[in-house]
Formats: sequence, structure tokens, C-alpha cells
Amino acid sequence: MSASYMHIGIPVTNRKPGMTYNDGLKIWMSNPDDHDYKIEYLKFEEGTPFPEIMHKNPHVAYKVDDIERYVKDADSLIFPATEIAPGMRIAFIIKDDAIIELCEQK
Repeated sequence: MSASYMHIGIPVTNRKPGMTYNDGLKIWMSNPDDHDYKIEYLKFEEGTPFPEIMHKNPHVAYKVDDIERYVKDADSLIFPATEIAPGMRIAFIIKDDAIIELCEQK
């Protein structure tokens, strides 16, 4: 298994400058590559498919080589593997009491 750090995601209640909206996921998000510390700010809107636990808790994101292997190793799955762009899938798991985003790019 191979994982490399991508960013930390922090939920916020007010939009920050530079955030963009994803209509399909009903979420405002910043680009972690625009931040020295690789922070992704997230503002969840009504109707988002992301579970409530993510609305109030930070997560750490990793690029992984095989998303299914990490999902199988998780303590629990809170958001199933979903294609968010061509060739890019994400999933959110809980492992050792931490929320972890898995990102697989093919």
C-alpha cells in the first residue's frame, strides 16, 4: 500500500475568499494548493451527500494507489468510493479515530 499526504480539510461555517462551489456535492471548498500549509476549507450546504461527522470534524487526505485496499483496512466507511472527476475517486474512512480522505487518481 502506498499513501502520500495531500492536505488537511477543515470545515467552516462561513465562506472564505477564493472558495469554489461544487453543485453536485453541495459544498464550497478552497484549493489546498493555494495555501502554504495545504489547508482545504469546506463549507457544507443543505443536501450535501457528506455525512454530518464531516461537517464538524477535520480530515486528513492522502493520495493512494488502491482505494479499495484502504477501505478494507478502515475501522469504518463514512463516504463510499465515488468518482468526482474522470479518473479520480475519493472515499472517507475512519481509522484509529481519525477521519481520512482517500484519493485515487488513475
